[in-house]
Amino acid sequence: MEKYVRDFYTIGGMMLFPQHRYSFNCARGCNKRICDRWDYTLECIRRYYPGGTSPLSRAMERDKEFFDLFVDCKGFVDFFFLQDCVDEHYEKVNLWLGESFFEKNPYPHSASEYLAWIEAEYDFLRKRNRRIEEFCRASLEESGI
Repeated sequence: MEKYVRDFYTIGGMMLFPQHRYSFNCARGCNKRICDRWDYTLECIRRYYPGGTSPLSRAMERDKEFFDLFVDCKGFVDFFFLQDCVDEHYEKVNLWLGESFFEKNPYPHSASEYLAWIEAEYDFLRKRNRRIEEFCRASLEESGI
């Protein structure tokens, strides 16, 4: 368990969002239809860009200036190294547990569901850390450092 906790507190386990009262990050953690799940959160972000709605629409509107910096879902995903969360066309977010978004309680309902969910999150974390590391190495090589 200690290894999981330590690994999740690496750069790949972190995200940047504006910080203020009623922020997007607070909303995603407190919304009972999201429950801090990253796959659900990214689905809300994906829906935002073409003008769709989601359980986090109001929070995203409060942080519109931030989300609009990325222009579209692809811009957001690429900037934050989230490619392993979406399909190749950036049109579908990969669910880590369950079959549909926002239709039932997002928490795992059994030990086997919990383990499957944690493994999916952990797999994404490893891939994202690898992407970030490769980007940093390439940037250092390119700059001659």
